[in-house]
Amino acid sequence: MGKDKIARFKENQTFNCLHQPNFDEVFRKDWRYKGLWNTAVFAQQAPIGLELGCGKGEYTLALARLYPNRNYIGIDIKGARLWRGAKTATTEQLHNVAFIRTRIDFIESIFAPNEVDEIWITFPDPQIHKERKRLTHPLFLDRYAQFLRPGGTIHLKTDSQELHNYTLELAQTLHYPILHASSDILGTRLDELIPVLKVHTFYEKQYLTINKPITYLSFQLSPLN
Repeated sequence: MGKDKIARFKENQTFNCLHQPNFDEVFRKDWRYKGLWNTAVFAQQAPIGLELGCGKGEYTLALARLYPNRNYIGIDIKGARLWRGAKTATTEQLHNVAFIRTRIDFIESIFAPNEVDEIWITFPDPQIHKERKRLTHPLFLDRYAQFLRPGGTIHLKTDSQELHNYTLELAQTLHYPILHASSDILGTRLDELIPVLKVHTFYEKQYLTINKPITYLSFQLSPLN
């Protein structure tokens, strides 16, 4: 392990906004903040949004800046990446931001029913040959339904047309209300309607330089009546 990574892991322990539950705290048991995020962690009672696989937390931070009256939590397993997001949130004194270092498999141990209002999935591994590992597979959607409020929104932003199409077809099959669906954000100018889509992650900027279309899909995780 490099010296920079060791230093970041050490500094991670000093960030109040970064929570790092160990395996025994979340495996088949409720974590201490489950159901208490708005009272024990954040300084305000507000809707909560999650970014799954947040990496450096670019979207989590952008959302928190755009919507200061909402709370946002970024989740990732990579501590060296989370260091960047936690450090930025601490430096900017963003009190509506938190980060959790954990596996998404344990997410039901961390949030209580109806505790979360929306989920952002930004540029996940499309898992082309491992459908069950896709973060929009029904197995994961069932997990999200355990804590997402009725009618809560799932946002998917990806450069993978295959993952976009797969998720769109799945949402339609399950009769989830589709809010927005674009196979090319810039081409359809959807970012003019949804300002946060103008936020570009490090990898997204690289895709845009080679004119690779970026897709966006949002739907409600509840079937139409």
